[in-house]
Amino acid sequence: MRILNITFLFIYSLLLSNALVQEGKSESPFDQSMQEFLEKHRNEWWDMNISAGDGKVLYNVIIDNKYTRALEIGTSTGHSAIWIAWALSKTGGKLITIEINETRYIKALENFEKAGLDSFIDARLANAHDLVPQLEGPFDFIFVDADKQGYVQYLKWLLPKMVPGGCFAAHNVSNTYMDGIPEFLDYLYQSTELETTVVKSSSSGISISFLQN
Repeated sequence: MRILNITFLFIYSLLLSNALVQEGKSESPFDQSMQEFLEKHRNEWWDMNISAGDGKVLYNVIIDNKYTRALEIGTSTGHSAIWIAWALSKTGGKLITIEINETRYIKALENFEKAGLDSFIDARLANAHDLVPQLEGPFDFIFVDADKQGYVQYLKWLLPKMVPGGCFAAHNVSNTYMDGIPEFLDYLYQSTELETTVVKSSSSGISISFLQN
């Protein structure tokens, strides 16, 4: 497995995200409305959500690779799903997102509608350990931000359902004190099928793993 240059990828990601935002703002009223929505609600994503910097990384990965078949495990109140679905609205794709907590799920549905992205999102209230094995796929983009002890199992279930060149991303990988994260990183680094880097767009860190062709 080749480990990519983390500093280069991080800087590139931030530069690209700013470029995309500015381009979208000038070209598309929908992109402008998305930025206005995110700016208006930027201090409301405290309930187990990712940062805006993390969201930009996910957005860029999808746009760069033209992914269309996305899965998210761990919706929370929808911040990450909004970044993912915004990108998918450009590639012609759709997101399946899974949340186990009903209160967060209901709030996420409200946020998707307010953002104007509900048509790009199939939100499901379920225990991912029950639902994920039943999903048929294939998927070209997967983002996991759920129970850290389940990360390895999620990857084992989903790797056979990924297309070559697809991406498996996971949140909080810089927080190695969390149960399950060291084991997950070991699994990634030992894999001969995945090419992995960790992007520190926030203190949480996101692992970005591409399935080799």
